[in-house]
Amino acid sequence: MSDTIEKIKCLIIGSGPAGYTAAIYAARANMNPVLYQGMQPGGQLTTTNEVENFPGNPEGITGPEMMIGLEEQAKRFGTDIRVGWATKVDFSGDIHKVWINDEKELHCETVIISTGATAKYLGIDSEQHYLKMGGGVSACAICDGFFYRNQEVVIVGAGDSACEEAHYLSKLCKKVTMLVRSEQFRASKIMEARVRKTENITILMNHDTVEVLGDGQVVTAVKAKNKTTGDIFDIEATGFFVAIGHKPNTDIFKDYITLDETGYIVNIPGTAKTNVAGVFVSGDAADHVYRQAITAAGTGCMAALDAERYLASKE
Repeated sequence: MSDTIEKIKCLIIGSGPAGYTAAIYAARANMNPVLYQGMQPGGQLTTTNEVENFPGNPEGITGPEMMIGLEEQAKRFGTDIRVGWATKVDFSGDIHKVWINDEKELHCETVIISTGATAKYLGIDSEQHYLKMGGGVSACAICDGFFYRNQEVVIVGAGDSACEEAHYLSKLCKKVTMLVRSEQFRASKIMEARVRKTENITILMNHDTVEVLGDGQVVTAVKAKNKTTGDIFDIEATGFFVAIGHKPNTDIFKDYITLDETGYIVNIPGTAKTNVAGVFVSGDAADHVYRQAITAAGTGCMAALDAERYLASKE
């Protein structure tokens, strides 16, 4: 096994805005970062058609274009970017051990976790089709709501995030129909009250999504089912928002890193530090509140700076 061990000064796991920003800062600090792209190179932004709220892009930019730019910038400063994903870790000692694809063993002085979170979807074929087409399915109202100004949209969800996103959409859209799959909200009473008193939000309790309808390119309606009566009907809409939660990609760290009750990594407030010295976190793996490219990039910077200071303290 010793023949396969590689020693690394700074390992970055994940390749979204957080991972690439961490790589840019780490490379410029001569930390010789190695970045593994993970199972979805570029992260969630690769499924985002238009990004108009990232500073420095006045005309907007597509998610894939942004991630290619960040990757090239990280490479420019010498980041070793590799295909592969972390499948096991051992953070019990001073040397942080990480296995790639269950085969290659890495011994790392520092590790920056930038594995992100994956949006949960309903799993309906038509939903996935229009998600991939960039034609009207989204899991982020703040990211994409702007494109549906003065239009009618449908949002699925019952928690605080769903209520918050429905309320956000109500300020932009002509009408918001909220499909709640059960007979009651999971949201706090104050959030439920907020959507109930918003005039252009229609709430349909105990309703399922049957299908997302469209012309093959863009969404035109959503087929819903009243679970009480069995009635099936179409709701005209140009956008379909899914707000049923995110799953942080942190399972392999749970034996060593402190996670909250939903699996997000708990960082030391005001830093990118975790409970394990030399292991840092950035991006959506620790952020269940903002989940934006710009905030992820900011924490990537923090993680690299914290890692640099950690290495300096060890000299």
